[in-house]
Amino acid sequence: MKRNWGAAFQVAAVYVGTVVGAGFATGKEIVEFFTRFGLVGFISILVSGYILVYMGSKLMVMSLRIGAKSYQELNEYLFGRWAGSAINIIMGIMLLGVTAVMLSGAGAVFEEQLGFSKNLGIMVTIILSLLTMMVGTKGLFAVNSFVVPIMISFSVMLMFFSVGKSNFIDQLFVIPHADDGWKSVVAPFSYTAFNLGLAQAVLVPIAADIKDEWAIKWGGILGGAALTLILVSSHFTLIMLPRLTSYEIPMAIMMKGAASQLYWIFILVVYGEIFTSVIGNIYGLERQLKKHFDIPTLITVSAIFVVSYFISLVNYGTLLSFLYPLFGYVSLIFIILLWMKPYPAR
Repeated sequence: MKRNWGAAFQVAAVYVGTVVGAGFATGKEIVEFFTRFGLVGFISILVSGYILVYMGSKLMVMSLRIGAKSYQELNEYLFGRWAGSAINIIMGIMLLGVTAVMLSGAGAVFEEQLGFSKNLGIMVTIILSLLTMMVGTKGLFAVNSFVVPIMISFSVMLMFFSVGKSNFIDQLFVIPHADDGWKSVVAPFSYTAFNLGLAQAVLVPIAADIKDEWAIKWGGILGGAALTLILVSSHFTLIMLPRLTSYEIPMAIMMKGAASQLYWIFILVVYGEIFTSVIGNIYGLERQLKKHFDIPTLITVSAIFVVSYFISLVNYGTLLSFLYPLFGYVSLIFIILLWMKPYPAR
């Protein structure tokens, strides 16, 4: 059997690019879930890495074997037809909501770091996303294949700056006091469930497009391993930051201290990570809508962006406070069912 490593690496890049986003890129998400718990957080990262490797690969192989072309078929296969339909509605709303958050994050990068207006950042992101979506799957592969290796390189580079410090080993084994320390035990499961729950929107149609089980299996393995490497390297970097929970963009603080001359390139990498998440969500939503409506891609994607933009303007905080916990519970059930369900026959 011919082994298509090129396709496997492309799948891995899309997997990584979809999971990382504003919180991941800035380090805030990693601090919240893992690093603030010290050594226990590091162990949680290793557990998360195993889940991302195994479940990401299984998700795509299972989707291919049941002939799923969008997340709708996979959810109906796991949850059953009626429950799956309700889950798909919740997921559609979440993808729109997360897209709105990512657009806002892209605008914030333009406003806070580059000195331009927030709306300009949002419009630039929308235009670039439209251009990428018009190219289709190849555009998705191209953007992620470019951004993801740079992202990994920066993470590893910052890690080496931290590992070389004399007190690194001492910091690695610290277990700080945390009133909510119990969260470190559930963090690997809640973190991976939420991310895989959203990532299925792009991973399922990618598996359908590739149609090569070996490539998508190894794409899931490589993508999960790359995400683990980014988590570990970011953790090793962030444990060297005093008062790490007090910063909104802790990775930027570390970058300024370690290699200030590369700071602006790092900001572009952060924007790239947000952008890959945006196009991943849009790609998944567009494939889902295509099952029900025979509408040109440009119109579909434009409509998704219009809805996402207005969601970001409305009372979105209240909506998120309800939707995020709900989707968190749904995602935990999703990952349990994915783990329990045996592989369908080829």
